[in-house]
Amino acid sequence: MHCSSPKMVCETKIVADEHDAIPGTKKDSMMVSSSHMWGPSSASTALNPVEDRDMKKDVVFIREFERGDHVEVRRIFNEGITERIPNTVFRGLRQQPKTQFLYALLTLMCFVVTKSFALTCCAPFILMGARYYYSRKVILGYLDCALHTDMADIEAYYMKPTGSCFWVAMLEGRVVGIVAAQGREEDNTVELRRMSVDARYRGKGIAKSLGRRVLEFAVRNNYAAVVLGTTAVKMAAHKLYESLGFRRTARSDDYRLPGMSRTPLERLFFQIRHSRYRLQLREE
Repeated sequence: MHCSSPKMVCETKIVADEHDAIPGTKKDSMMVSSSHMWGPSSASTALNPVEDRDMKKDVVFIREFERGDHVEVRRIFNEGITERIPNTVFRGLRQQPKTQFLYALLTLMCFVVTKSFALTCCAPFILMGARYYYSRKVILGYLDCALHTDMADIEAYYMKPTGSCFWVAMLEGRVVGIVAAQGREEDNTVELRRMSVDARYRGKGIAKSLGRRVLEFAVRNNYAAVVLGTTAVKMAAHKLYESLGFRRTARSDDYRLPGMSRTPLERLFFQIRHSRYRLQLREE
């Protein structure tokens, strides 16, 4: 089964990198060495057997999703989402000065009302405990929603529809990363979705290789731009998108994830920043 592609391509350059055409087609698999994928290469460079074996151990192989990948794909996606719970609770709070001020005010009010130093000292821990509870509740609700929609039937959502596709990254014979592309005909863009890399294999350039695969897919199918939305707290994720040529177009500090109830307590103890990115491939 291959991803559908309704469009013909008249050029293979990306505006963000005019001198570096992205290799491969949507039906091709892509192999890149995580230690050399962005550097210059020479077809005439000879490797001795030992060097060749060492390089093959570090080669990332990207191919289209197959039905047998489903368990590992869901595992990587699940782990990638659940690790956002502590990130949102602790790292996310550093990005929210208004929430920090509110929590400090609540702690002060605790002392004013109770006159107890012990209770006042406990107040920050109670607030963070509530923040963890609501962050876990909302994020697991979002995860459950995803696992019962597109991630429940990847073939139906990404492999069969025109202009969409799903890839896995293989390293050492196992699935170590995932990414999806979903075409949007109404504005002639492709949305990069569901990118995640197994935590044990990060730092090898796998995410960047997956991102380039989506860009290559968009170029080959003559889309005008690639877009994405992310709630990632880690700055490394944002730097990755920027290194691929994306530019942030919007940011919201009051984003509503699917499944949120928006009760007063949920709004008090769960906030998440949502950023939109765009990479313009060609002008229309």
